Amino acid sequence: MANKHQLQVADNSVHQIRGALECYRSEHPSAQVDVYRSNPVCIRIRVVDPDFHDLDRVEREERVWNVLEGLPGDVRRDISVLLAITPGEMETSGMNLEFEYQMPRVP
Repeated sequence: MANKHQLQVADNSVHQIRGALECYRSEHPSAQVDVYRSNPVCIRIRVVDPDFHDLDRVEREERVWNVLEGLPGDVRRDISVLLAITPGEMETSGMNLEFEYQMPRVP
């Protein structure tokens, strides 16, 4: 079980990721960004952006990772999912269901 200090660090990591992704949103104002911790060592990120329309999966992820690269290694290490989709793909993406119907966090 995670101790209080570990949970504070975890919350700080999510906060740092959200802050970094605000830079992405400033360049892509139509983007929707969601970040949550699914368990003590896994953070999931979803970026829904119409600007991804003509990009393949690798190009989409590179755009987002370019923003995240400035974060400390221990924060980046906890990122387990980076989902980069267009609004039109939300209905067909299986991984998107994890964001729409999040399972309760495992302590």
